[in-house]
Amino acid sequence: MTYALLFSVFVIASCGLVYELVAAALASYLVGDSVTQFSTIIGTYLFAMGIGSYLSSYLGKGLIHRFILIELCIGLIGGFTAAVLFLSFSFLGSLSVLLYTLIFIVGVLVGLEIPLLLRILKEQIQFKDLVAQVLTFDYLGALIVSILFPVILAPKLGLIRTGFFFGLMNVLVAGWTIWLFRERLPGMVHLRNACIMTTGLLMAGFVYAGRMTDLAEENLFADEIIFASSSPYQRIVLTRWKDDIRLHLNNHLQFSSRDEYRYHEALVHPGLSAVPYPRRVLVLGGGDGLAIREVLKYDTVEAITLVDLDEQITQLFSTNPMLTALNQNALRSPKVTIVNDDAFIWLEQNQEMFDFVVVDFPDPSNYSLGKLYTTAFYKLLRKHVSEQGIMAIQSTSSYFAPRSFWCIAATLESVGFQVNAYHTYVPSFGDWGFVIASQRPYQPPESYPDHLKYLTPEIAKGMFHFPEDMQPVDGLEVNRLSNQILTRYFEEEWRQVVR
Repeated sequence: MTYALLFSVFVIASCGLVYELVAAALASYLVGDSVTQFSTIIGTYLFAMGIGSYLSSYLGKGLIHRFILIELCIGLIGGFTAAVLFLSFSFLGSLSVLLYTLIFIVGVLVGLEIPLLLRILKEQIQFKDLVAQVLTFDYLGALIVSILFPVILAPKLGLIRTGFFFGLMNVLVAGWTIWLFRERLPGMVHLRNACIMTTGLLMAGFVYAGRMTDLAEENLFADEIIFASSSPYQRIVLTRWKDDIRLHLNNHLQFSSRDEYRYHEALVHPGLSAVPYPRRVLVLGGGDGLAIREVLKYDTVEAITLVDLDEQITQLFSTNPMLTALNQNALRSPKVTIVNDDAFIWLEQNQEMFDFVVVDFPDPSNYSLGKLYTTAFYKLLRKHVSEQGIMAIQSTSSYFAPRSFWCIAATLESVGFQVNAYHTYVPSFGDWGFVIASQRPYQPPESYPDHLKYLTPEIAKGMFHFPEDMQPVDGLEVNRLSNQILTRYFEEEWRQVVR
């Protein structure tokens, strides 16, 4: 019995941490700013656990009975939390009040668990051994689930199904506690029936978790969802309306097939056409292969290295017929080498030099992306650009997020690059900005590859002109790893756009 109850500590510690991680990950996916979400949710959860621990002192008789009821409540509420939050955001467009209410309730209930178990176990184990063993199993459960969550649980089960699975684990603890103390529980029949009902609800939720996700995303995205999957790094959704295919990563639009050529032609050709006889090209991000499609229009290019963190993205855009038609099988070109790695780490470990570099990362909406726009990253990247080489960096909207845009330009200048900012209009996004960075003065090209859909020398010339309401912003800080000011600029500016 003692070991069974100690194993219960392991299970409930795992469950408690999972509910915390699921809520924070889901909030980051739906709202953004992962650091803020994780920080405030963890803080609220720990505070609620403290209240639960304090309230446990007021529970007197019937500790085993109360412990079982608490486990059933945690399993039910914690198990359904992710589904309720996702559906609420999808249909009501709101999240915060419900999110922190559920986190607080689950935290209070979880805070009641360990003190009650300690009091139940004190008859079996001496106090000095009791505390040591309970805390050992508690911390061990937290360690294991913290490793499993990003590697297996979130990408394989998904956030909603993970919530239901661990809700069932809490109910399992309640069930074997009923069995262990069956001779000491006068209301065992009622507890057993409650356990069966809770198990049935959570099992139904687990079975229909995929349908719940589909229902929420169908309402969240206006167009038909033709593909949806969770990788270890992000939620990937493809939608289609007539001939328009759109890629969404963590609820953020990445491209529309109707006008993506405007973005990718503007990203690649003003820089690459200005490089004399480019042979080696590096593409960071851009796992969709659309920038590489444009690079392959240059016969002098002999080798293209694509570094993208998410293998599921590069695999999808290498094999899906609709997507390979869009990127013209760019990722299958013999000139292309695909590396699935963190760009920061790859650059540190690699010594290759390149004539042209495309930096096509998602916008700096969180600190993990913001690090790829810092002085540290650009200094590292500069070591890989040849003396005659040029970099082209997507730099968010120069109209909707001017501080973010000009912060990127200022950060590049601070590490020694000569910077030329430009912008163009992409219907799906509005006015969008880019930066060309080089070690020598940039000379605009006089011609571009044939058969481009959008870009001409005349259009390109106008892209380097900024109207009065898009002029450089003074007094901006440089984006460093130590301050990540760009992510704060970005969040503040896009919050105003959404309002």
